[in-house]
Amino acid sequence: MRRLFYLFTLIVFMAGFSACQKDDSVKEGTKTQLKGDSSKIIAPLAATAGNTLAVKGTLTISVQDSTYTFDASKDSIAFVNVYLDGKNYFGITAINKEHTMTFGVSAPGYASSGINVPVAGSQFLISTEPPIQFSLSQHPSLPTTGSITVDQFLENSVLAKGSFVTYLAKNVKTTSDFYLAKGTFVLMSK
Repeated sequence: MRRLFYLFTLIVFMAGFSACQKDDSVKEGTKTQLKGDSSKIIAPLAATAGNTLAVKGTLTISVQDSTYTFDASKDSIAFVNVYLDGKNYFGITAINKEHTMTFGVSAPGYASSGINVPVAGSQFLISTEPPIQFSLSQHPSLPTTGSITVDQFLENSVLAKGSFVTYLAKNVKTTSDFYLAKGTFVLMSK
């Protein structure tokens, strides 16, 4: 559980950092300060092969009768690779331009075209009043955590295209109610 917390902290941090890079409304002085303050932490992560910010495309997630969309032309959506505790993970992380909604989903191993792998972790945060926080359900009756399907990966201008299904809960208790969350992603690198 602790490993998944670190993984999602890292993914959310990377999304937040990339959103700050993409946000045109931030004053130049603030942007320079954010870049300078974060550079020592983010530089090794950004240098890892496969960490790419999408320039076009969408990520959608549907949970509890609502559908949320991230648009790479204005929001920050990144495809990331993480090495943690001797294991490799890949995932998608997003934060909207207003910084009121962030989402991340990850799977073990490496991304490639034509794979379907189990979800290793997921988190969805919405800054409403009161805030909503979903995280990967640990309910004992669930036979699976869900899966990520990658139909295309690094083909021509396609960064990643696919879908995911996972189960999210509003708190970390193992007996918490859980909700089916479904999503799609079509992300372009140019």
